Amino acid sequence: MPAPTASAAGAEGRVAVVTGASSGIGAATARALAGEGFRVVCAARRTDRIETLAQEIGGVAVRCDVTSDDDVRALAAAAGPRVDVLVNNAGGATGVDRVEDAAPEVWQQMYDVNVLGVLRVTRALLPALREAPDSLVVNLGSTAGQGVYPGGGGYTVAKHGLHALNGTLRLELNGEPIRVTEIAPGMVRTEEFTLNRLGGDRDRADAVYADVDEPLLAEDVAEAIRWVATLPRHVNVDELVIRPVAQAAQHLLHRGPIFDR
Repeated sequence: MPAPTASAAGAEGRVAVVTGASSGIGAATARALAGEGFRVVCAARRTDRIETLAQEIGGVAVRCDVTSDDDVRALAAAAGPRVDVLVNNAGGATGVDRVEDAAPEVWQQMYDVNVLGVLRVTRALLPALREAPDSLVVNLGSTAGQGVYPGGGGYTVAKHGLHALNGTLRLELNGEPIRVTEIAPGMVRTEEFTLNRLGGDRDRADAVYADVDEPLLAEDVAEAIRWVATLPRHVNVDELVIRPVAQAAQHLLHRGPIFDR
């Protein structure tokens, strides 16, 4: 679809840009921010999904692959001259190969999306973020960016890279009215993340969550983003780690009942 040519908001409107908005945390975040009065620019590769979402929430749909410079330039043009909130949510994991079996091109793809995609979008939208009286960048990290585990090398490397990017950006923007926050979820059960990581194997994907009493949902993470986005302008949440009660740490997951029914 052609990118919208007009600004995504009126003179007094607040604009939020959410990448990876076609499903999961991205779609839930778009809905949450729209509920706070933001005009949300929903960016993702799957045009049909973001068009449906944008119609639902009164937002703007922009097809964008964050690994494409041309797509990111089009996203910045569609967002308009002022952006109040940027949520860099586009990301993902592929495979669970050990280091000795890893394919460099698979690691490269994860790095391109999770790190360089955030770099591209943030660079392109910084001029618009600076046009807002105060603004916020939220980068979707992961507890995989704080530890390592067997079979997670490519993804943990990428999320560690994003964690470093997030901290560096906050230092470099110090003195400007731009807040920078990393949201780092643990186990989140969405309709696609683990299924995509495991090559569409539904049985293996379901086994990841088997007997886990209430993993996080996309809406839980979106609520955290909504909260950060509505804090007073002088309050910066550097990093917010969110896990389900069943997951005490990256390596310690309880399987079995916890809550009374």
